[in-house]
Formats: sequence, C-alpha cells, structure tokens
Amino acid sequence: MRDVLADIERWQAAGERVARATVISVAGSAPRGIGATLAVSESGEISGSVSGGCVEPAVIEEGLRTMRTGQPKVLHYGITEEQNVERIGLSCGGEIRVFVQRLQGFAPLADALRAEVPIVQATVIASPDVPDLLGASLLVRTAGEPSGTTGRADLDAAITTTARTLLAAGNAKTRTIPLAEGGACEVFFDVHPAPLSLIIIGAGHISIPLSRIAKVLGYRVTVVDAREAFATRERLPEADEILVEWPDEALEHLPLSGATAVAVLTHDNKFDVPALKAALAQPIGYVGAIGSRGTREQRDARLRAEGVTDEQIGHIHGPIGLDIGARTPEEIALAIMAQIVAVRQGKAR
Repeated sequence: MRDVLADIERWQAAGERVARATVISVAGSAPRGIGATLAVSESGEISGSVSGGCVEPAVIEEGLRTMRTGQPKVLHYGITEEQNVERIGLSCGGEIRVFVQRLQGFAPLADALRAEVPIVQATVIASPDVPDLLGASLLVRTAGEPSGTTGRADLDAAITTTARTLLAAGNAKTRTIPLAEGGACEVFFDVHPAPLSLIIIGAGHISIPLSRIAKVLGYRVTVVDAREAFATRERLPEADEILVEWPDEALEHLPLSGATAVAVLTHDNKFDVPALKAALAQPIGYVGAIGSRGTREQRDARLRAEGVTDEQIGHIHGPIGLDIGARTPEEIALAIMAQIVAVRQGKAR
C-alpha cells in the first residue's frame, strides 16, 4: 500500500473516487505476493500492480465497476490444465484471489502509513451467512481500541486479537473467523509492520559494507558511534542517519520494533555492554554482537553483573552472522545480513 499512497492521495485531493484491488491469497507461483495492491482512479489512472501485468486489465475493469456500484468483490485468476489457455489467468500457472473495493475512509490508514506506525487493516471479504458484514473494516494498532467496527463486539474482539498476532509476525493473511450465532466470515488482514531498520553500533570497517548491503535489501540504516572520527558521512555515505552518541543513549530515543535489527560491532566492552543491555530490554527482532566465543563469555559475565538475565543473553546472536567462512569486511557484512534475514523469515532462531 505504501507504494500507491501518494497517487491515491493525489487523486482524492482532486475529488476523484478511487478503487483498490488487493491480492488476498496465492496458490502456487504468482508474480506478486499477498498484500500487493493496485489502485485505479475514476479517470482511469493506475498505480501499483497485483500480477505484474497478467490480469491487470481485467482487475482495472472490475475496479471501475466497483467504484460505480460500491459493491466489493472477490476475483479469482488462474489457469489449470482443464481451462482454456486463452482465458485470463497467470502465465506462471499459479492462482490468486483479489479483493476489489471502493476506497472510503482512507485518511486514518494513510496517516499511519506516512508516520510509519505499525497497523493492520482488517476487512471482511466474504460473509455468506451475514451478507451485511461484507466490506466491514477495522484499523488495528499494537495497542488501544481499533478504529471502525463490524457492528458486532465479539467479531471486533476476535479480529483485533488476530490482527495483533499477525502484526507481530509481520505477515498479511486471510483468516476465517467464526461468528457467535453460527457460521463464519472470511477476513483479510492487510498487515503494515514498522519499516525494516538496522541499527549498527560502531562505525568500524565492517559497518561500511554492512550499511550498503542493508540499503539494497530495503532497510533504513542508522549508524551509532561516540567516536567522531569514525562516524562521518564520508565513511558511511549509504547510511540514512549517523549519530555521534553513546549507543545506550541512542537506543533510548530511536524507534524500535520487531522489524528492527541491532548489530553491535564495536568490539569494546565500554560500548558493547551498555548497547546490548539497552537493546535486550526492547522488543527488537534481532540482536547480534561481534566477537569470538571467548570474548562472548567475558561479555556475558559483564551483562549478568549489569542485571541482564540468561534468557535475555540467549537472544544475542554471537559470534554474529551465519557461518559462511567469511574473512573480509564485505564477507562478514554479507554473513550478518544473511542471518538477519533468516531470523526475520523464521529460518533461524
């Protein structure tokens, strides 16, 4: 949704109605994943994609129709061996479902996306037992009451609980939610987690290729180092932000979430220990620290002396990075980012 946000706001500012199409499920191979969005304006302008071009014309036509009628609709696209290959479908052979709806009440979601606030838009996409629920939507944040309602307190509560679970995992999903009076409805949870970020503690030689690789992978990179000679724009041109601060103090004011990774690369206990203590006290997705196993044992002892629990210490990835036989700063940076990605995808602890 973030990639079409500016176009939607421009169209709405011009007084145009807008339809939104979103991939709500994928089976087999597909060009775009769940949550991929296409928006179409009343005048026929297009932003985003749901299939990389395979089914876009049909989706746009349905979007324009939905814009006029106000009736949301689930579309199915895919080709099986029994279907005529001339039928509209995906050339890759997969199947997708796309939910098309007229966009209404967009401002709260747009505000959250612009402010990079983690949020879920939960929308009822099918409700055969209670048709009036179709299209009902809630905005759910990590805390507080949701915005919007389905008109049913029990369903709102179930949707909110599921939304927060999915927000913590960072994955858009479609779920079937039972209704109190019997039957069920299908709800699409469009998850917008906090943007991926990497905080590098220490502006040494490894931080230079690490910041470069992280940017290629879509991370917002912040480098923190109290040493002014190291923390310079000349050495770290790819970093989004360079802070000349003590690491623990920086971690007190930087935005942190499950989408945040912290790589401690200073190899100096006066920086490492306060930084790790501060990082382990926050809901961060990944914490790694450079150093040999012997160095880690000494550091862990210092952390325990600072009141850090063994359970918290167990969350530190150290020696940092996947074991790929890395030797150069570039190879070590690659190993670190590979481990960060593996942890985020649930492929490593």
